[in-house]
Amino acid sequence: MKKTFVLSIVVASSTCAFGAPLDAPTVHTLSSTIARDVLDAALAFATSHEAPRGAIAIVDSGGGLVAFARLDGSFPAASEVSIGKARTAARFHKPTRVFEDTVNQGRFSMTTVPAVTGFTPLQGGVPLVIGGDVVGAIGVSGAASAAQDDEIAQAAADALSARDREGKRQ
Repeated sequence: MKKTFVLSIVVASSTCAFGAPLDAPTVHTLSSTIARDVLDAALAFATSHEAPRGAIAIVDSGGGLVAFARLDGSFPAASEVSIGKARTAARFHKPTRVFEDTVNQGRFSMTTVPAVTGFTPLQGGVPLVIGGDVVGAIGVSGAASAAQDDEIAQAAADALSARDREGKRQ
C-alpha cells in the first residue's frame, strides 16, 4: 500500500489566536557592506597607528568569513589566526582577550576547548554588535604586537558601534 504524506505550511499572521498583536523580534545581521566598512575602519586605524603588517578577518555570527585583508609582510599563519580570533569572538560573544587573560591566570583547562569547537584564545578578536545583537566579529593578527592586534580590532568594532548609535544601518 502506497502512503502519501502531506506537508502543511502555516504562515503566522501579525496577530495571535487571541487577537493580540505579535511583536516579532528584530534580528540584525552583518551585511557585506557593513563588513567591508568595518574592514576599512580597521585598515585606516592600522595605517594611522603605523601597524607594520597584519591580517584582518570579519566573520558573521556563525563564524563564516565575510571580509578579509592581509597586509604585505604578514607572517604566513596570520590569516588563519585572524580568522580563528574572529570566530572565537563571534561564537562566544566575548573579546578574545578575556580568554587569553583566563589562560594566563592559570586556567589552563581552557586550552582544551579546541578539541570541542574552534577556539583561539589570543587577544585581537572583538564581537561586532548592531542593535544589541552580536552579528559577527573582527579578528586581527600579525600587527606590531598582540596589544596592537587588539587595539585595531577594538577600534573597528567601536566605529561600528558609533555608526549604529547614529542609526546608519544597511
